[in-house]
Amino acid sequence: MKTGIFVGSFDPFTVGHDSILHRALPLFDKIVIGVGVNERKKCMLCAEERTERIARLYASEPKIEVKAYSDLTIDFARREGAKYIIKGVRSVKDFEYEREQAAINRCLSSIETLLLFAEPELESISSSVVRELHNFGRDITEFLPKGY
Repeated sequence: MKTGIFVGSFDPFTVGHDSILHRALPLFDKIVIGVGVNERKKCMLCAEERTERIARLYASEPKIEVKAYSDLTIDFARREGAKYIIKGVRSVKDFEYEREQAAINRCLSSIETLLLFAEPELESISSSVVRELHNFGRDITEFLPKGY
């Protein structure tokens, strides 16, 4: 079984994340969405709420599981039997960061990283921008998948 993990803080899970996930889904038998827990990071939603909301979104998709994790991504991947990490890239800045992470993860674990580039109309949508809009009382529903 070809298993990939799609990991991030997903605070919140955006239409950009949803797009990357749907584009990666045909490539794998199973994708585990790993909701990263970082107690040092100030989040809009707690990890449990993020995990539950994402799980509800994909409840009818048998190839998707959603789990929270708080250790290294490569350790999470090993526990899930995943040989691939799926990441989305919106910009050159994202690319450089993900390239470095991919190299370290491959060196430490031989796990490969699959980078999928954001669709042009979604390149400007990031969780941090959506959180900022939310903090200023703006409606963010257009940036979130329906049902989130």
